Amino acid sequence: MALCGPSHQLALISGKGQQKTGRLSRTRRGFIKAQASTSSEAAVFEEGQLERPNWAGETPLSRLVGALISFKPVYSILKLGARQVFISTAEKKNIPWRKISSDILESDVYKELESVQNLSIVYPDYYLKPFHAYDEGNLSWLAAAEAEPATMSMIMRAVPTATSVDEAKKVVFGNWLRTIEEHHLQYSKNPILDILDIGCSVGFGTRQLADKFPTAKVTGLDLSPYFLAVAQYMDKKRGPRKNAIRWLHGNGEETGLPSTSFDLLSIAYLFHECPQVAIVNILKESFRLLRPGGTIVITDQASKSKAVQELSPVLFTLLKSTEPHLDEYHLTDLEEKMSQVGFVNVTSRLTDPRHVTITATVPL
Repeated sequence: MALCGPSHQLALISGKGQQKTGRLSRTRRGFIKAQASTSSEAAVFEEGQLERPNWAGETPLSRLVGALISFKPVYSILKLGARQVFISTAEKKNIPWRKISSDILESDVYKELESVQNLSIVYPDYYLKPFHAYDEGNLSWLAAAEAEPATMSMIMRAVPTATSVDEAKKVVFGNWLRTIEEHHLQYSKNPILDILDIGCSVGFGTRQLADKFPTAKVTGLDLSPYFLAVAQYMDKKRGPRKNAIRWLHGNGEETGLPSTSFDLLSIAYLFHECPQVAIVNILKESFRLLRPGGTIVITDQASKSKAVQELSPVLFTLLKSTEPHLDEYHLTDLEEKMSQVGFVNVTSRLTDPRHVTITATVPL
């Protein structure tokens, strides 16, 4: 999940101050409009003037930030600062970051590790490097314990007008799930029986998919056994489901799962953490795993988002210090890569002021 600063774009708010979500469409002026399903009111998720932020890629500003980050004493300060901004921003939004993480770290979560960990996993080199202000990246209990409050904070930053996490979730996840459903109904109509969530983290989005499609069998796959242990622990605390979520320790580039075994495949907030070669490999693996008519959905930071393009210098410098592959992500044309892999009906929408959701289909 990326570290982003406050946004001043509009969320979908009714005249009574209640958050609503609705259908999305592109206007001629470069905006994304979300039409409320119960009224004529709409929100505008605004695109910037650039193809990507000027702090990403090979721009002079990007090179300057890169030079700062490459100087180890400065990097250490930035990494510490990013972490403190993350925590303080969350707690100012009434997200009890420290309490949530300490509750997990002081629980019996450690007992879950053995049942989810695949000791034969060979981690890619990029996954073993520091990111997200953790020296071990995602391969630590601290990163796993803080993943849920970090996700909650990300959701609140995406919808700055929201007064609670639940209110923000209705926009971020509501628009995301609606986009998935509409795309699948339009281009496939096949029943959604099996779902795979690649890069599932501690299962925040995986559980949203399981709730939306309760008759489907849902699998959450991640490279971090610590994240999966937390996901399984949290699932057990919530009580049994009709179809229990399966938590799988694996690499999204080469899952080892059978071909054509899923109807819906989700990749949420993962690609900005990956080098381009990994992104392409995951897309190829996703194409192999989906059945004919299956739907892929990718959601992540939107290069064309006005809110993302206009981050303050302090915030985008902190952001880049914790996301070593962010430039590669913003320089990657995901829609083009998906088409090259073989996906059709590639559709892109801003589903909140900061994030794009891209849906596509495996040909029937």
